[in-house]
Parts: sequence; C-alpha cells; structure tokens
Amino acid sequence: MNEMTSTNLKSAFGGESMAHMRYLQWSAAAKKEGFPNVANLFTAVAYAEQVHAANHFRELKNEVGDAAVTAGAGFGMTNTSENLQGAIDGENHEVEQMYPAFIAVAELQAEKGSIRSFQFALEAEKTHAVLFANAKTAVDAGKDFAENTVHVCNVCGYTLTGALESDCPVCKVKTDKFTTFSTEASCCSCC
Repeated sequence: MNEMTSTNLKSAFGGESMAHMRYLQWSAAAKKEGFPNVANLFTAVAYAEQVHAANHFRELKNEVGDAAVTAGAGFGMTNTSENLQGAIDGENHEVEQMYPAFIAVAELQAEKGSIRSFQFALEAEKTHAVLFANAKTAVDAGKDFAENTVHVCNVCGYTLTGALESDCPVCKVKTDKFTTFSTEASCCSCC
C-alpha cells in the first residue's frame, strides 16, 4: 500500500474511533438531559462510526507495527444542543474536506479497497450530518428528536430513520444486514 493512502487510512481510523467514543458519551448526556431519542441517535451513529473504523482497519491488514495517528476530533462535554453542533461540524468536515481529499489520493494511487472504504464512510457521514441537524432543531425548540428508530448498515455505516424498506443505497446489501436502534418500549422490564 502506498504510504500516503496508508497514513490517510490510519488517520480516518483514529477519527472514526474517536467519534464512536465521543458519541457514546454524548448519548449518555442526552439521556440524562431528557432526550432519549437524541441519545438513541448518538448511539446508532456511534455504531456507524465503528463500522467505518473497522472497514479502514481491514484495509490496513498488511500494515503491522506502531503508528502515531493524527485524527481531527472535537473534545468536551457541554449540553445536548452544543454536542449536536459539534457532531454536525465533525460530520461536515469529513464530508466537505477529509474524505474527498483521502479519496483523491487513493484514486491517484489506485488503492481500490481504500477508495471503497472512504466512499462508504463519506456517503454515511452525509446522512449523519442531516440527522444531527434535525435533532438539533428539535432540541433547540425544547423537544426530543422525533425519530425513535434508527437503522445502520453493518457493511458501510449508512444510517436512516423510519421504516427500513429497501436495500442499502450505498453498498446495496439487503435490509437484513442492518442493525436497528430504538427507544420503543422493550418486551420486558430487564431491557
């Protein structure tokens, strides 16, 4: 693998891993603030970021050894509205700058697997930005996010709310390859 693409994959792996953990922390905070659907959204998108990190890691299968990883990531715990803005800003950075640049390098270096991994993440990040923006609008109006069910593709991380009716528009897998996150009442008191 070309060194520049390898470096970009490592950076993307680091950034996605950090987003995964950051969103889990922000999920817990949203739940405490009384926004269970926002908490569910953060948890679902954290899972999508884990899918992206795993895809990038698999592309690095022949890269063995220690590496210093530079990854752009926001830090801090504020309130749910500001945490959502941080999520929006991070997703937009990946959509507008990071992944397009990483894809261009991978294309120049003919790294097909890396291109696929970056493009899967790019397309999913677009949906994340929109979902977080919709949640922020609700929270800023003093309401919870309207959607209580979020679906995440286990292959590419594509994320959507509402009914799961068709194959993944990004990687084309069947709907049985999605994981569903929901705040609907559970079947028993232990869940």
